[in-house]
Amino acid sequence: MTVLQLPPVETIPAEIRAIFERVAHVIPPVEWPVHAPYVAEILRLKKERNAVILAHNYQVPEIYHTVADITGDSLALAREAAHTDAETIVLCGVHFMAETAKLLNPDKRVLIPDRHAGCSLASSITAADVRALKARYPGVPVVAYVNTSAEVKAEADVCVTSGNALQVVEALGVPRVIFMPDEYLARYVASRTSVEIVPWQGRCEVHERFTGAQIRRFREGDPELRVLAHPECPPDVLSEADYVGSTHGMIEYVGLLVERERRPRVVMITECSMADNVAGAHPEVDFVRPCNLCPHMKRISLANVLRSLQTMQYEVTIPPEVAARARRAVERMLEFGRAPAA
Repeated sequence: MTVLQLPPVETIPAEIRAIFERVAHVIPPVEWPVHAPYVAEILRLKKERNAVILAHNYQVPEIYHTVADITGDSLALAREAAHTDAETIVLCGVHFMAETAKLLNPDKRVLIPDRHAGCSLASSITAADVRALKARYPGVPVVAYVNTSAEVKAEADVCVTSGNALQVVEALGVPRVIFMPDEYLARYVASRTSVEIVPWQGRCEVHERFTGAQIRRFREGDPELRVLAHPECPPDVLSEADYVGSTHGMIEYVGLLVERERRPRVVMITECSMADNVAGAHPEVDFVRPCNLCPHMKRISLANVLRSLQTMQYEVTIPPEVAARARRAVERMLEFGRAPAA
């Protein structure tokens, strides 16, 4: 692991201090000397390498708030990856996200700082599984959640994210779809549409651990608490929530609460770095922070982002015959997604 010498806090360059000062309520000053050398060198190398850093909403604050050029949920990162002019993309997220960026930028170098940053959902289904589903339900369109490998996307008709899944399913104009791999997202979409959903039984190891009873305990003695839940959570969790939606949708909902309430209290039922990152933009919000960590997202650090830029290692590659088919499914999602995400 790359280790840099830590400076005294008072000697951190002014431009780097300014970055930290904007989010001092999220990244406390005691941590600045630890992060500052990495941040300074990453910012320098980004210019030298003509690189852009994309960071998912679940990334740690010291990445999300200091070195990322583009932040967002899976849909936002997919859209922005398709429009970047940089020669190199460093994807601070998990492997399927880096693959998606590569699908949309076949002529660019796409790096992932840790090649072992995986996803329980992506691991829950294979291309062979999809082919078996297609044989069982001939002619039924296959809708692949973006949390899948390129090989699985290549077997799908269209991809979706949690932000546009309902919109895309209904836009297909068919009575039945195969929806995979997330069982709970499939159930949520099924509850909001007349389209018959044939689900796969994959689950997110972060979201499946939340329970309705846990949400009720959060509310005890705090009736004003606003509960925001990701649709990858179990149905009993969603039934207790004030708002259900993608991470992007949660961010927008927090903005609405800020307009309506003096100091809203919010709990986000999703990966725990999410609240830290939203707090950067909304210090006036009082966040209750349940902490279900994604072990895969947390494999990404400032140190291995720096190493990635120094060595240009862990480049994402996809076999051309797989990439061409998977790209069609992702591009079709983006065509549907030109309307605002749900």
